[in-house]
Amino acid sequence: MRRLRYQVATSLDMKLSMKRRTVSVVAALLTAVTGLRVNAQLTQVAGVTCTSPPPLHCPEANCPRELIANPGNAVLPKSNRAFFLDYPCDLKPGEVVTFVLNLHGGGSIGNWQRHYFPIMDLKDKYRLVVATPSAVKSLWSPEDDDAHLRNIVNFVFDRFGTKNIKAFWLAGHSDGGLTANRLLRTEFYRNKLTGVVSLSGGRLGSPRAYAPRDARSLYLLPSTQGSTLAPAAAGAGRATEPGVGLSDASNLPDYNFSHIYSSGEYELTAAGLPDHSLWAQRLGCKAQTRRPDIVDTKAGYVWDARLGTAKRSRMQGLKPRPGSARVFVYPECSDRHVVADVIRLDKGHTEGLEPNVTEEIVKLMLAAK
Repeated sequence: MRRLRYQVATSLDMKLSMKRRTVSVVAALLTAVTGLRVNAQLTQVAGVTCTSPPPLHCPEANCPRELIANPGNAVLPKSNRAFFLDYPCDLKPGEVVTFVLNLHGGGSIGNWQRHYFPIMDLKDKYRLVVATPSAVKSLWSPEDDDAHLRNIVNFVFDRFGTKNIKAFWLAGHSDGGLTANRLLRTEFYRNKLTGVVSLSGGRLGSPRAYAPRDARSLYLLPSTQGSTLAPAAAGAGRATEPGVGLSDASNLPDYNFSHIYSSGEYELTAAGLPDHSLWAQRLGCKAQTRRPDIVDTKAGYVWDARLGTAKRSRMQGLKPRPGSARVFVYPECSDRHVVADVIRLDKGHTEGLEPNVTEEIVKLMLAAK
């Protein structure tokens, strides 16, 4: 009987030892492949662990100002600048991911953008790595921010493994969309880019996307009321912001990538959304096709209350609320590129995107080559 107990105990010890070795091997493989740890993937860099739901997340309504103002859960070693990094916590060794650099608009901050376009909520389901930084000043500046953005991109490619990043997207709201349009024309991005999501930040091939009557009023610095934009640095803003509402996006880039444009219904000029796309024509896509509308029963997380509800126009955007969106695609583009327009009905420039329309945009992104 003693011998039997000894044999059973020995067998259990061997099994436990094998399990420990297996866990160690898995950890070593993940570190080798992605440069990250299994249980605390960012500990060695950011001092935080990956969590689901993502950290510093707004409630469904009335997001606290202090939460929105948080600069980020990660710190870039080269510059010591904070930014948000959201990614699947159950990432497997060698697993492929889609990387999105998510850029805020003028007068905004990273955590507001993170909730305006809340793809962080979909990071586990669709295997997304999302980096959301903040500009030094109110607007993205080549002098202050371009090197920082390149360093973030290099950091993500290095940490998650270049071969494991199957797609790289730039996404940006307002000035962030215009900045994406500028960045993609540089050699650094053109060698990596899969596509661009322009959130009220310019539609390729359209000389003017917004109604010009309210253009100036979009660029005032934000207040600190409720779930509004976080306060920008003193003196960081300016009365007019080049491009938004006034930009000419008809000068098309000289290489091909996917492009998804989204805006509120009230941002369009009286002519409405064009029934064609010069960019789609460039990519050899077929004619515009309308898909079923996307219906949301939940509102987005954030809005811009800087002027107060009474003084705001529909074009600027009001409080978040449920709604629907029209989706137009240009099918059968060359090399499986995606070109699409997503117009949110009864919305303006700054209402945060609702969950279903956010997911639809992510699905369009993942459909691209």
